Amino acid sequence: MVYKLRVASKNDTDAKGQELLAEIKRIFKNKSITKIRTSKVYRLEGISQSDVKKLAKSALYEPINQIISYKEPIYKTNKTVEVAYKPGVMNPEVASIKKAASDLSIKLLAVDSSYEYSFFGKINEKLLDEIINKLLVNKTVEHIVKTSPTTLIIRGKPQKTKIVPIRNLDEKKLMEISKDKLFLNLEEMMVIKNYFTNIKRDPTDCELEILALTWSEHCGHKTFKAKLTIDGVEKEPFFSRIKKTAKFNKKIIVSAFVDNSGVIDFDKKWAINGKVETHNSPSAIEPYGGAMTGSGGVFRDILGTGKGAKPIISTDIFCFASPKMIPQDVPSGCLPPDYILRKVVAGVRDYGNRVGIPTNNGSIHFHNDFRAKPTVAVGSYGLIEKKSAKKTIPKTADLIFTIGGKTGRDGVHGATFASGEMTDQTVNTSGSRVQIGNAIEEKRVIDFVLAISKKNLISSITDCGAGGYCSAIGELAKDSGAIVNLENVPLKYPNLAPWEIFLSESQERMIITINSRNKKRLEKIAKIYNVEATAIGRITNDKKLIVKYKKETVANLSMLFIHDGLPQRHMIGKSTKRIIKINTPKELNNVKPMLIKILSDLSVASKEPILRMYDHNVQGTNALHPFSGINYDGPNDGAIVKKDLSQESGIATAHGLNPIMNKIDPYWGSIWSVTEAVSNYVAFGGDLKKAALIDNFIWPFPDQESMADLDKSVDACFNMAKILNMPFVSGKDSLSSTYRYPDGKILKIPPVLLISVFGKIDDVRQTASADLKNVGSTIILVGKQDTKNLGGSIYYQVTKSSGNVPRVDVDNLNEVLESITKGIKAKDILSCHDISEGGLATTICEMAFGGNIGVQIDLPKNIKKDIFFFSETPGSFIVEVKNKKIAKQIFKNIPHKILGKTIEQKKIIFNHESINLEELKKAWQEPMKEIFHS
Repeated sequence: MVYKLRVASKNDTDAKGQELLAEIKRIFKNKSITKIRTSKVYRLEGISQSDVKKLAKSALYEPINQIISYKEPIYKTNKTVEVAYKPGVMNPEVASIKKAASDLSIKLLAVDSSYEYSFFGKINEKLLDEIINKLLVNKTVEHIVKTSPTTLIIRGKPQKTKIVPIRNLDEKKLMEISKDKLFLNLEEMMVIKNYFTNIKRDPTDCELEILALTWSEHCGHKTFKAKLTIDGVEKEPFFSRIKKTAKFNKKIIVSAFVDNSGVIDFDKKWAINGKVETHNSPSAIEPYGGAMTGSGGVFRDILGTGKGAKPIISTDIFCFASPKMIPQDVPSGCLPPDYILRKVVAGVRDYGNRVGIPTNNGSIHFHNDFRAKPTVAVGSYGLIEKKSAKKTIPKTADLIFTIGGKTGRDGVHGATFASGEMTDQTVNTSGSRVQIGNAIEEKRVIDFVLAISKKNLISSITDCGAGGYCSAIGELAKDSGAIVNLENVPLKYPNLAPWEIFLSESQERMIITINSRNKKRLEKIAKIYNVEATAIGRITNDKKLIVKYKKETVANLSMLFIHDGLPQRHMIGKSTKRIIKINTPKELNNVKPMLIKILSDLSVASKEPILRMYDHNVQGTNALHPFSGINYDGPNDGAIVKKDLSQESGIATAHGLNPIMNKIDPYWGSIWSVTEAVSNYVAFGGDLKKAALIDNFIWPFPDQESMADLDKSVDACFNMAKILNMPFVSGKDSLSSTYRYPDGKILKIPPVLLISVFGKIDDVRQTASADLKNVGSTIILVGKQDTKNLGGSIYYQVTKSSGNVPRVDVDNLNEVLESITKGIKAKDILSCHDISEGGLATTICEMAFGGNIGVQIDLPKNIKKDIFFFSETPGSFIVEVKNKKIAKQIFKNIPHKILGKTIEQKKIIFNHESINLEELKKAWQEPMKEIFHS
């Protein structure tokens, strides 16, 4: 029997109901619905009636502020909708409820939870359907419960392994097998056919899936490892060029491009590691789950480095289309940008906050060419002892353990799906490839891994990310071999085919190997941390991957063929001559109207309503907040956390990107991104000599034009690493930012080069925030601005103008950056903010907003107002110092201009044009408030 009970708030307010009602009013302009109340619905199976009440009172509701009903609906209305996860989709609450029941000695066979929405006022069926389809239900993972289920148990027999006869197939038939499932090209399919022809048998479905996964663009990085001919000239593979940057500062590197994250030096005992991942495809079809599992995955990348690192920072960087985009402009099969924005933010919020890792650095960018597919990047940084920091390999006879979550069908084909372009059918065909994360499970796994690492029980470790056990075990045992027994894998439900078990991307799972004599000790500690730990195989020395299900061998492949059998692609790039139309705006007479317009542009406007949802103080080590100043609402350029509370040394991170610059000029746009990243890092006092770079190339599907653009971007990264004397230590390429319309037309999503910087801060007290500090200070422009080019700037976008992207002054860049670092460390620089999106005027405004101090600026002679105020040249800064004398001492041989001073009046004065600070601040703060607080 399945018992159903409902829990609701006693209060007149209902946050979930009010949020939905606000969305309805905002999107549908509807005022006939007067109220929405929500009830949490629980279904419990295999439990006595008395235990239902015992469990409910102990764990499911709080009598002080909640009411409960064991039979009837709590709210009497004729319009009620119940929304639940589809059967088989992981419900994060289920495991917690089962654990609570177990702790109470209550036998509980199965449990599920959902939400019931009760509508009050007038609502017709058409409006209700629109609300359900646009706001309430993501059909990828959720459904409307119309009839109560008679059982919560998913039944079924395990599916059998199939033999796929490919040895006698022609090219056409081979590609039919590959299409929409394996995503391999003809050459790759022929290599697989020849392999099985030589060993005189046909592959199993599991073996084909293993090869497709390992050889996918997502896992195999085929484009980045390909032979290249660009504009008729042979060039070194992209990946080789990036790896070569290690020579620019070898002494800082502990581990680069060989583990789940890059590791750099911190001090004699400790190292720090960093990784930034993308979750674009999952976030495009299920943004909440996609963003959650993006965060969860990158935390496990940090955890799965060396023999286990502690994640201490979370970052998030997003690119969306305008949330105000009209429905007709949203491509078929794609979700509305407004919905994606809100759900992605909620996913990162809920995961980071619940795991307890501070989300303290990020940015959000808007351009309507992201309407088909967003860019969703999530990063994390960690702390690890040096003795445990280098990647280790397992020993023969080590046991292979799976730890953490159970395995289900969720995430199957996630990596191969992420390697393909998006179409109007993706949301319908790829739903099972997205998962819902369970942050509480992740927290337990993190604590458990750190505990057993401290006890030196781990011989090797990696996370189950793309491809699940297949990639995790395949990578750990590639130089030795492994035998895996799938019947031992803890499952969510029984009807999975063996290949699905092996390739599932169910979340919150890690693979570790241990010496067999430590088995009982490991299992004992796992019980303490309430983590499931199960031996599912062992390491061998035959260099084969053997996968068994009970007595059946479902895969038997050479590790050499799995990892080295992939034929190296030969990719051709051909540059398209870009004719940049120079279209300049009309003469700017008054700054105020344009400044207000730019400050209120979503890419520039304050993101405070979003950041206030993130907990950036958890763990208690935050030394530089996302916002600072008098009212804690002035934005900073990066994040700093202390290594621990007993020391003043810290870990810092920042980033930079501008997809519009890349679209105009992939080389100088990429120079822009790298320079912006290091400028952000330096602006709060970061020392580039103790920092390293991480790259993320989020690019359209690699046709010849995109390949040539990507080549220019990689060249820019290498050249900037050389100029800055900084290595790249980690990175990721995601080359599927393309949407194909039903008529075959292609939309290339803007190419994103995201550059992240992380490193050591010797003393967190020798840093600077961006908010202005004192009245009467001197304001300086440091660095050389490009006074000719404003292409890609917010100003040009707002005025629908066009031109070349700004050229960074690379000749003086190192000296400029070093002068800022030294000035902050000596405490001569009181505040500093780098110039980026919006230009010099918005930079000054943001500093003034934080300090609640006015600024008077004198426009240099012989320069146009718009060039001066709205040029976006990175590598240039607005700096506050005590007086002109100090300015001249610090920047004696550095390009700089004294612009003016801070004033007591709450005004921004440009020459003789005076603008009220509060008016500007309101224009800057309101846009995101309207989206998240309306």
